[in-house]
Amino acid sequence: MTSSSIDAFIDRLAAVATGPGCNNFFDHAVPENGQRRRNLGIYLQEMLDRSPKVLLVGEAPGFRGMRITGVPFTNRTMFEGPANTFGLFGAGKGYVLPAEAAGVAAEPTATVMWEVLAELAFLPLLWSACPWHTHVPGRPLSNRTPKPAEAALGTPFWQALTELFPIETVVAVGNVAHRSLHRSGLDVPKIRHPAHGGRSGFKQGLEELLAAGMRP
Repeated sequence: MTSSSIDAFIDRLAAVATGPGCNNFFDHAVPENGQRRRNLGIYLQEMLDRSPKVLLVGEAPGFRGMRITGVPFTNRTMFEGPANTFGLFGAGKGYVLPAEAAGVAAEPTATVMWEVLAELAFLPLLWSACPWHTHVPGRPLSNRTPKPAEAALGTPFWQALTELFPIETVVAVGNVAHRSLHRSGLDVPKIRHPAHGGRSGFKQGLEELLAAGMRP
């Protein structure tokens, strides 16, 4: 994968026309989305340098997380603080929070995700079955479970990541991702989503897969 293939991937992502209640926060038509596209490009390049073998596919971005930052399973505090255990997201990398991030509380699921990954010293590539923000129509500051059709719209993107990165194993994080991946014809392991009290189950699921021979 090269910088040009990362740019092409993000441009394809930005060009998707999503329906009502599904916000494509990479859309070129909205000037503020440019920073999110750049943030995602920096993340994918940083991950390319680390050659992850595992792709974790979650559900969909939350309005306090990727919807703001443009990067899967991140929140505003990760962009404001020092680099994490893996050397990601620190100052000087070019990550910038859009102005609308002001006053938005940090998404807790993202914090839990990275805490567990640090505890396991395990760095996968992170993505979502539906990579756009699904919300209740008319309520942009809400989260909604993506419909099967919305997740299907996202299928070509996680598939592209398995080709752009040296991915050997795809893991579904939660039921929505598992159903979506299964519908695409992929039989993959499923682990508990870290949201809503799922931290211990999420960690246990990863530990079991690593113990069974999944290469990090």
